[in-house]
This record gives sequence, C-alpha cells and structure tokens, in this order.
Amino acid sequence: MEGNSFPNPKEENHLTLPRFRLPRRLAAACLSLALAAGLSAASLSAPKAVDAAPAGGYKIVGYWHNFDNGSGFIRLRDVSPDFDVINVSFAEPVGGSATGNIGFAPYNYTEADFKADVAYLKSKGKKVLISIGGANGQVQLASTAARDTFVSTVSGIIDKYGFDGLDVDFEGHSLYLNAGDSDFKNPKTPVIVNLIDALKTINSRYGSDKFVLTMAPETFFVQLGYSFYGGSCISCDSRAGAYLPVIYATRDILDWLQVQNYNSGPITGLDDQYHTMGNADFHVAMADMLLTGFPVAKNAAQFFPALKQEQVLLGLPANGNAGGGFTSVAEVQKALDALIKGQQLSTYKTRGSATGYPNLGGLMTWSVNWDKFNNFEFSKQHRAYLNAIAPTAPDTQAPTAPGSLVSTAKTASSVSLAWSASTDNRGVTGYVVSYGSSSLETTGTSATVTGLSASTAYTFTVKAKDAAGNLSAASSPLAVTTNAPSTDTTPPTTPGSLAATAKSSTGVTLGWSASTDNVGVSGYVVAYGSTSVETSGTSYAVSGLTPNTAYTFTVKAKDAAGNLSAASSLTVTTDAASGAAAWAAGVSYKTGDLVTYGGKTYSCRQPHTSLQGWEPPNVPALWLLK
Repeated sequence: MEGNSFPNPKEENHLTLPRFRLPRRLAAACLSLALAAGLSAASLSAPKAVDAAPAGGYKIVGYWHNFDNGSGFIRLRDVSPDFDVINVSFAEPVGGSATGNIGFAPYNYTEADFKADVAYLKSKGKKVLISIGGANGQVQLASTAARDTFVSTVSGIIDKYGFDGLDVDFEGHSLYLNAGDSDFKNPKTPVIVNLIDALKTINSRYGSDKFVLTMAPETFFVQLGYSFYGGSCISCDSRAGAYLPVIYATRDILDWLQVQNYNSGPITGLDDQYHTMGNADFHVAMADMLLTGFPVAKNAAQFFPALKQEQVLLGLPANGNAGGGFTSVAEVQKALDALIKGQQLSTYKTRGSATGYPNLGGLMTWSVNWDKFNNFEFSKQHRAYLNAIAPTAPDTQAPTAPGSLVSTAKTASSVSLAWSASTDNRGVTGYVVSYGSSSLETTGTSATVTGLSASTAYTFTVKAKDAAGNLSAASSPLAVTTNAPSTDTTPPTTPGSLAATAKSSTGVTLGWSASTDNVGVSGYVVAYGSTSVETSGTSYAVSGLTPNTAYTFTVKAKDAAGNLSAASSLTVTTDAASGAAAWAAGVSYKTGDLVTYGGKTYSCRQPHTSLQGWEPPNVPALWLLK
C-alpha cells in the first residue's frame, strides 16, 4: 500500500521497488522537523472522540501503519472517528513469498493492548480488517499447499485478534498471468486460481453476512487491463490487469474494491484518452471504468462487467507525503460531485450513467497515520462532505426486457445478433447474451457470438442490466442454426510491397499493400523467428528486438475460412545501439541503460519491461533525468 506502485514515486515503494521503513531515530527526527516547521503538538492531537457513522452508506476507509516510517505512531483507539473502516497493515509472508505462511505481530503494542483496541473500535461500530501484502509482503500462492497454508494462517490471525475481515493488498510480483491465459473468466495461472480458491474458502468459513472482504489493487492491475492484458499480449508485462480474474471470480462476495488512484502512470479511459493522476478527471475516469465495465485488452468478447456502485471506493493519499498523485480536497470533491451527483466534468463524461452513481461506496486513504500528520484534513473535510449528501434509496427496479431479437448474420462458427434497446429508471448499462451454459456481456444492442460449432442449433436470449446489477426478464428466445462447414479453399492473394517504414535499434515498423480474397480478408499473420502475431490492418510495429541484428519478417493474409496466402518476406537489420537509444515501449531495460526522450537523456534506475504510458518523464521511479 505504501510503496511505488505503477511503478511511480510513492511514499514507500509499492510494486517493484522495496519498501523503506525509516529507523526509529530518523523517524523521530522527521517528526521533530515537522513540528519545527509549524505543526504544533496540539495540531497533531486527535479530533474530538465522537462516533461518526457514514451517511447514505458512504464509507471512509483508512490504513493503519503497523510500523514506524516517520508519519508518527498512533494507537488504534486514537484513529480519527471519521473513519468507518480501519485496515491494519500489514500481515506479511513468513519464510518467503511462496510458502503461503502469513504472520502478524502488533508493532509498539502488547498483544493484550492491541486486542483491546481492536475490540474498542468494534464497540464504536467500526470495522477493523487485517490487510495482507503491501510493498514488502509479496505473496505467491503457486501451489495448493501454499494455498492451504495461506487459508490456515490467515484464519488464525483473524481469530486471534478478532478482525472483521480481510483486505487483499497483493503487490509487486504476487499476481501475474502465464502466457496464453487470456480469458479472465476462466483463469489458468496457479497464483490466480489458488488465490481465488483461498478467498472463497476463508469467506465461507466466516459467512458472507459477517465477514468483510475487500481489495486494494493498483491501476496497473485493474484499469490497465483495458489496454493490455498480461496473458494475451506480446511484449507487455505479464502482471497487467492480473487482478481482473480475481475480482470477477469473487464479485459476489467482494464487499468493495478500492483501487489505488495514486502512484500511477497515465491510464487510458473509456474515452480512449490518457488520464493522469492528481485531479478530478483521473478519479472520475478510473471509477467510471469499474462502474461501466470494459472490454479487456479491447476485446469485445472479453468484457469485464460493471461492479455495483457500493462496491467501488476511490483510493487516495492523505497528503503529499503519503504518495504520488496527491489530490486536493477541492479536486476530490469535484470528482465526487461528478460521480455521486452527476455534475459532469468538462474533461470526462461518465459512460455508465449520465446522472451519476448516487450509491458510490466512498473513499479509501493511505493512511490514518498521514491523516493525523496532516491535522486530519482528509478525514474531517471528506466526512463533512459525505455527511451532507442525502442517502439515496437502493435501486431495485429492473430494466425492461430487450425486444425484437434477430440474427443479422451467421457463419459456420459465429452468429451476429441485434435487438431493440431496453429502458430503465436510472439507465441501462449493458446486456447479457446467453446461449446454453455460456454468456457474454456487451454495452451495445448487438453482439457477435464466436467459437460455435458448424451445423448446430443454438438458442439465444438477451437480458438488460442496470448500474445496480438488476437484470431484466429475458427476451423472447431465438433459435439459430450455424452454417455448414465452409467449403472455401481459395487462399487470399499474397500481401504486396512489404517494406520497413521505420526502424530503430530495437524496433521495426512494417507496412504492406492489402490482399484480396473471394470472400474477404479477415487479417494478416506477421512472423519473425519463433514469434507470430495477427493484426487486422496493413501495418505492424515490432518492438523488443536486438540492436544491429538481421530479422526476416513474413506476412501472410488470412480469410474467414482460415486459408492463408503465400508469404511476403523482408529482411531488416536493426540499427546499431548508441550510448542513448530512443525510449520505446516493449523493451527490457536494465539498471544503467541510457535512453533519450523529448530531447532529454534518462538513466534506468531499476530493471523493467517498458509499457506505453511509462515514458521516462511519467515514471521517475524508473528513470533518472541526466
């Protein structure tokens, strides 16, 4: 929770950099400097101890430091009463990240006093959760034995201290996707599958009506999945979007998701524009992705469905010391005005609901300690704002059923459907197309179902869905029989005029003229060495190549029947490496590598594979300006 997460600068390093905890003497010195700078001891004392209940279901969640990092120690019972949920951070792995063995010991507390403070907060109506992971606490449940140990040790911690639930703050390399694990609804990677099993088991042990389950991933692991999905893309980080299968599999038992909207590089929103942290625009765009849903890796067949409004909280730093991307109180409340009240920003318009999300879950902050250090600005100001909003009754009204379901096209392996739009009291957010035991979600009034069997009868129905998760009655069923297997054996013509339109020491951009086919070209296969990739256009940028190396590229056209054309081929030698090559996405950089970007030279600070959006000026945790 505390470190560098996208990666990008943060109070302590959260994803790829180690978390640095200050020695106690240095921490005390930092606090003394703060006092000398004008923060009096009185200004750092707790606010009046009154019980503050969330209005309209709007929660404020804060993380409590189980260590000393210069923000100042605070007893649990002295946490601002404006917080509704306190996450004790962190329980961490014992004996290595792969054991599944999780340990926790209270810092600067006797065990009895810590238990007493947990009980005190619970007596005041607060929820106290144990948060697992953080920057130092990478957890990889790669085996069923590690999974079972995780369940056992986490349950033991919850029982021992009386925690109300569990917050999952897996960071670094805890979660990743194996190559080819492209379906977030049916993950295959062991660290993903075992975590899902473990969370379901722990939840079942305590019961969903009593147990609180939350998650605090970074934008890298969630919203970045709209652009890149680690199991399905070439030359991108295998961790991109890796929380999505976990969130999807536990969505029925997940109380809320509090994505860290800080320490993040620019993220592409549903408007296909970059959004940069630290302002209302970023928070609205990031939340809207979760409240609207999105196609993972922009694949319409892999649609991540919207969460319920009350399941979404905005994660924020409590002050400028707590993390990169600190957002002022005014900007946070501008974002809340847009999300809760529907007062749209000029820079980004919500896609899921033009009138807002009145049942939004609330706010999370790193941390209660930094909140106290900053004279409780975060908890005081935002509690007053949220308490002033009148509660909104839950939406239980389902949309009307979709009408006029028809088939607009079909092949031996696909059926295209269309229907008339449904209506809803607060707006329709999407549709669920069902056939047999399968289903897919879409935001429009049409969809193409692929992967079907030839000469087979299928019955399709469609239901409308609103932002509260209410489903309409099903449309009238539609029976469609797919076409017989294709008898088309005519391949497309060979792509012409294959050329390198640009190149560097690590990349080559290819272009070619379009092929023709008797029934139409569906795409092109670009191959080099043992790598191949499909693209729908007549150009492709290959990255991650070795400098001063000859590569032979081939391009073949492909039609809907799977026929491949003859290949066009081209040999290109990449440019020689210079002392400072131009920065590029998809390149594995090591410490000390020099790159140029925007006319400036940068030195690599830590090994990583670059992604679009991680340009050197955006991620100073990775690049040092020379």
